[in-house]
Amino acid sequence: MKKLNGIKLKHRKNTENSSTVVFPVPQKVRIPMSMTMGAPCQPLVKVGDEVKVGQKIGDTDAAFSAPVHSGVSGKVTAITDYRNAIGVVCKMIEIETDGQQTVFDEVKPPEINDKESFVKAVRESGACGLGGAGFPTHIKLNPKAEIDTLIINAAECEPYITADYREMMENPDDIINGINMVKSKLGIKTAKLAIEANKPEAIKNFTAMAENDDTIDIITLPSSYPQGAEKVIIYNSTGRIVNEGELPADSGVIVINVSTIAFLYRYMQTGMPLVTRRLTIDGNAVGEPKNVQAVIGTSFREILEFCKTDIDSVKKLIAGGPMMGMSIPDIDMPVVKTSNALLAINHYDERKTSSCIRCGRCVRVCPLGLMPADIDRAYKIRNVEELRQLKVMLCMNCGSCTYVCPANRKLAETNQLAKTLIPRK
Repeated sequence: MKKLNGIKLKHRKNTENSSTVVFPVPQKVRIPMSMTMGAPCQPLVKVGDEVKVGQKIGDTDAAFSAPVHSGVSGKVTAITDYRNAIGVVCKMIEIETDGQQTVFDEVKPPEINDKESFVKAVRESGACGLGGAGFPTHIKLNPKAEIDTLIINAAECEPYITADYREMMENPDDIINGINMVKSKLGIKTAKLAIEANKPEAIKNFTAMAENDDTIDIITLPSSYPQGAEKVIIYNSTGRIVNEGELPADSGVIVINVSTIAFLYRYMQTGMPLVTRRLTIDGNAVGEPKNVQAVIGTSFREILEFCKTDIDSVKKLIAGGPMMGMSIPDIDMPVVKTSNALLAINHYDERKTSSCIRCGRCVRVCPLGLMPADIDRAYKIRNVEELRQLKVMLCMNCGSCTYVCPANRKLAETNQLAKTLIPRK
């Protein structure tokens, strides 16, 4: 089977052998009420309230969302407006910690009787895609279509990031148990654990663990970017194509991040919701790159200082990887559910843009066969019909086209702007 296009990147997995270090509970956390795709939550507490670890502090009646919990015990000192890195405004709860880390009385393993109660428990856990997308997990696990294949996304294809890899190396039993749990609860016949070839130790370990289980396949993906993109990993693992406007479930597939599946298993055993986050701290401004487990709401500044970062030298801060990560405008912004990496950069070269030379490199590397140069031209003249014909809505913003462009054109950025011209159905 022909693999989809992509590009070769320097992996720069500097922290792959760095065991996870637990970051001390800070004196203060600031927890946004919007950390996943979907509707923001509303605070369930008020200023002056005492909260405990695992207590739900934010929720909404909207189906497409996930509740928010406290990872600390202490007192609510403020509830303010907060604007995140993409401009979404929501409420944010500030908690002054008491140093006790007292666990909330209602934190206990959920009672699961059937698929409906399982999906409900997943929602109550606050789970979302921990690979960076933040799609509420309970929505994925309750599709209308019939599902025959569960894909566990363990590609982690972006440079620098090793948070998922450390999950695989440190908690392999949680991953296998989580896979079997989801298969059992949803009645799925087959699971595929898809890992990039640049993680041979993980492939070796899981191959041995699944040796006597013919319902779990270990898939070795090529070490090219973007193997972890949903449509790409589905095709390269199953040969199935997810068409424009369709969801993976329409192809009989559910894709779950490897750290998410491990978290779900632990939640069902303990009842402790999603209140901490493992993230990779790296970049040329970081003195001691690490994988850090931090309470959600911890400030980026404190974690960077913990990793011996020269704060004054930081010229750019990126949440996520260098290809699809987001530039962070404020070093005091908090760790959120989707924080899988933080890159602190003290030097980078601004690239001067020139005219397209029609070399076709952007077309050759696009995993979905799009024509970024033509999309760029159609966007400039605001030709909405041509943008539809060029299928710009399929673009997953992997950045490969921008990376290879010899004219340094910001093609991926243009693709995202072009999408805004097409009315949503």
